[in-house]
Amino acid sequence: MNFLLEIEGVVEEIVFTNESNGYTVCELNCNNNQITAVGYMPFINVGETLKVTGKWVTHPDYGMQLKVEMYEKVLPQTIDSMEKYLASGTIKGVGPATASKIINKFGEEAFNILSTCPERLAEIKGISIEKAIKIGQAFNEQKVLREVVMFFQKYGISPAFSAKIYRTFGDRTIEEIKANPYRLADEVFGIGFKVADRIAMSLGIDPASEYRVCSGIKYILWNAASNGHTFIPKDELIQYSSRLLSVDIQNIDNSLAALVMDGSIRVEKDGTNSNIYLSTYFQSEMYVAKKLYELSAVKFKACEDDFAEKIDKIQKQENIVLADMQKEAIKEALSNGVLVITGGPGTGKTTIIKSIIRLLHNDGCRVALAAPTGRAAKRMAEATGYDARTIHRLLEIGYMQDDEEPIFTKNETNPIDAEAVIIDEMSMVDIVLMKHLLKAVSVGTRLILVGDSDQLPSVGAGNVLKDIIKSGMIKVVKLTEIFRQAGESMIIVNAHRINRGEYPFLNVKDKDFFLLPRKNADDIVRTIVELSCKRLPASYGYDPLKHIQILAPAKKGITGVESLNIELQKALNPYSDLKNEKNSHGFTFREGDRVMQIKNNYTLRWVRDSDENIDGVGVFNGDIGTIRKIDNEEQTVTVLFDDDRKAVYDFGILDEINPAFAISVHKSQGSEFPVVILPLFPGPPVLMTRNLLYTAVTRARDLVILVGQEAVLAEMIDNLREANRYSSLDEKLKKCGEIL
Repeated sequence: MNFLLEIEGVVEEIVFTNESNGYTVCELNCNNNQITAVGYMPFINVGETLKVTGKWVTHPDYGMQLKVEMYEKVLPQTIDSMEKYLASGTIKGVGPATASKIINKFGEEAFNILSTCPERLAEIKGISIEKAIKIGQAFNEQKVLREVVMFFQKYGISPAFSAKIYRTFGDRTIEEIKANPYRLADEVFGIGFKVADRIAMSLGIDPASEYRVCSGIKYILWNAASNGHTFIPKDELIQYSSRLLSVDIQNIDNSLAALVMDGSIRVEKDGTNSNIYLSTYFQSEMYVAKKLYELSAVKFKACEDDFAEKIDKIQKQENIVLADMQKEAIKEALSNGVLVITGGPGTGKTTIIKSIIRLLHNDGCRVALAAPTGRAAKRMAEATGYDARTIHRLLEIGYMQDDEEPIFTKNETNPIDAEAVIIDEMSMVDIVLMKHLLKAVSVGTRLILVGDSDQLPSVGAGNVLKDIIKSGMIKVVKLTEIFRQAGESMIIVNAHRINRGEYPFLNVKDKDFFLLPRKNADDIVRTIVELSCKRLPASYGYDPLKHIQILAPAKKGITGVESLNIELQKALNPYSDLKNEKNSHGFTFREGDRVMQIKNNYTLRWVRDSDENIDGVGVFNGDIGTIRKIDNEEQTVTVLFDDDRKAVYDFGILDEINPAFAISVHKSQGSEFPVVILPLFPGPPVLMTRNLLYTAVTRARDLVILVGQEAVLAEMIDNLREANRYSSLDEKLKKCGEIL
């Protein structure tokens, strides 16, 4: 039985499929004989007719199987198989009920109608002309998509990514990529230079071609930006490029010159060295430095006597007593065009913000409040009692054709209508977002930047808050005093102890900071699941999905984010016949799952769940919500975010969301959760740092529980390692002071 067989049959059942690589186990009906076929057969569905070529093999557990080496889809010929095909979910907008109506109406002509004159589907009750045309388009797309999948499969690109490439380039995908494979790296999220390069090499493109080298250089710079750098020193860039491309330095120098000429990169002299920027980051740093200096040059009068009276009035209105440092911060906010207020938890930042707002309101000034994420904005609004928005919403994000950079309606010609703008959680703001913010702030408007400079830096490129402070060109008030009420919290006390390199107080009776020692990874995971599902809900009434957040230092490993999400889903949202599911990028999403947006999508529409007349556009990196509905017929997933926005995702962009029962500490920035649980298990030193531990602890409002090895806790406190970021906003600010 070692010879190749060719068999044609109808897919009766799909037993298993791996969406990441297309490996499938299915049952085929071949002339009323059922066989099990196994192999790489991406995008097949129940009801489809397959022509498969393969060999018989014997599985020790499952018996005789046909190991498929090649396959092709054959459009069903019988009425029954046609209906099964249409009902399988292959065609967007067609489910079992619609499939039955189409077959009943058109019979054997159904596929011809779908392909050549889909508008006739509108003859069926319940199908509009718009829906009819969309169904026809989806039907015809399947043929092209199959060709695209087969083309990319030989280059090791998964069916899921093939589908994504097809959505980017359309019916001419294969022709476009053959003409310029490097467009994959430039235009498709998740496809890197190396994949594009592999295709280019197979098509015979010269390894030393200028286009290839230019594309490789841009890839290195984009990759650096994704790791927080705004530039790379030229010497390092040449080293990276030489290793990646295997070309000589002269080729690299020539390509750098070409990229400078076409405006893709900028070169900045740094003494005897040069720094290489992607143009967008160079321009962003230059603009931010210049605008900050211009804003800071404006000074406002704050009469001492008048100020004292205003402070007394605020204290009476708010029923508070302000400390000297808080009064100083308020005075500086009123006196300076730009002020940075920085300090750890419990140092009174919120009280200062509230007092500034109240004081400015008393003077008839309009104040705009914003934060980088929806959760941070919501927390800011709750803490101050004043309306706060995300920075993107403050800038009124608009529609755009691509999502490389957002379009905002608030800008230099249409600035924010306020006398003061206050931004919280400034450590999260990257250089590009800062540029867009400053474009919308008029000179003469107070800008107050509030944040904790000891937190992890922004996910995006730049080191904005630290660079501003480091420059010495902007007025900074650093808060150090912990106030009495905050001092009663072990979370606050321990956060500051950790930040100073001191060991935290653990397991103090009737307090809020605990360590549960566990030696091995399996015990850590088991304890975390038990705490989330049983112990904390039973003892304290916490809702495991709304109040408890697991933060993990690493993505991989038994105690990493990916593994924890699988285990927590099993416990918190197990499989049910009543819940729809969808497999995507290695995870089975289920209705009721917690999810997080992992990239900025500037074009995704949303509506308010509480009032669908209120809508907008844009869902952003770090937004957390719950899957409300999975519609396999329409091929959509509806997510209700925690700030009451509801967005509908096409299956094709599900790689933009990840499960969020557990999230990384980096992704938790700007958020606050009632309960934080953190696994402590050995990991890479670059991750297991004091900075990361401090950030994790400060995300908790009511309770911190560390689960794992106490030795790891000590190692993290001692590990001062911080990833060095290449950024030069501080130097550009200093130069502005020298020039202007």
